[in-house]
Amino acid sequence: MAPSFRPLLLLLASLLIMQTMAAEAETCTDCFIHSRAAHYPNSDEQGTDSGACGFGSFGATLNGGDVSAASDLYRGGIGCGACYQVRCTSSNYCTDKGVTIVITDQGSSHDTDFILSKQAFGRMAQNSDAAASLLALGVIDIEYRRVSCSYPNKNITIKIDENSNYPHYLAFVIWYQQGKRDITAVQLCETQNFVCKLLDRSYGAVWTTTSPPSGPLSLRMLFSGEDGDETWVVPVNNIPHDWKAGETYDTGVQVDV
Repeated sequence: MAPSFRPLLLLLASLLIMQTMAAEAETCTDCFIHSRAAHYPNSDEQGTDSGACGFGSFGATLNGGDVSAASDLYRGGIGCGACYQVRCTSSNYCTDKGVTIVITDQGSSHDTDFILSKQAFGRMAQNSDAAASLLALGVIDIEYRRVSCSYPNKNITIKIDENSNYPHYLAFVIWYQQGKRDITAVQLCETQNFVCKLLDRSYGAVWTTTSPPSGPLSLRMLFSGEDGDETWVVPVNNIPHDWKAGETYDTGVQVDV
């Protein structure tokens, strides 16, 4: 009598399904991760004016004030400008939607991944009474996931740091980082001979160079995803040849990568 291979085939099929599920779990970029969050202890509803990302006072009002400091997610400054959906887990106080925040600072409190602005912390609640209860708790259990940043009617913008010294030293921060990828490298290129210079990440989201190229400058930004995919983005508008400390320059592009 011929042996039956049906049990063996069922076993192999089950193992294949289990391996596929495990691989999907390991590569899931939209899954929520459990953690904890606190809020800034000051009386200001928004974020800090002097965060570790280098956004300055702009960082307190970015995303309408729904901002946060991060601990491990800061990633040496690479995480600056990244957006996350954060929601608390108590059904007594919290909504399923939670709040979308932007990382503008570095910090942790009581083993937290996030220190949210008071405004963002309260937005996770079902109503104003629930928000007051959450704020009174101070530190709560949450879950989060990376989401795409979106700034309608806002192009990526370059803010020249006040410490820049034309033409010897150039430092700037990138505002309105869009999409779901990190900016991992920045180049400045001369528009006439296309000679490019790779910039240094000074700290947070601040990019710097000594002896910057001359003339109008073409910016190149490398957007890198968790899957290893990388895309160079070249803005439409150039940084003018006579750039000035403290000025902002609209790149003319929006990015959805």
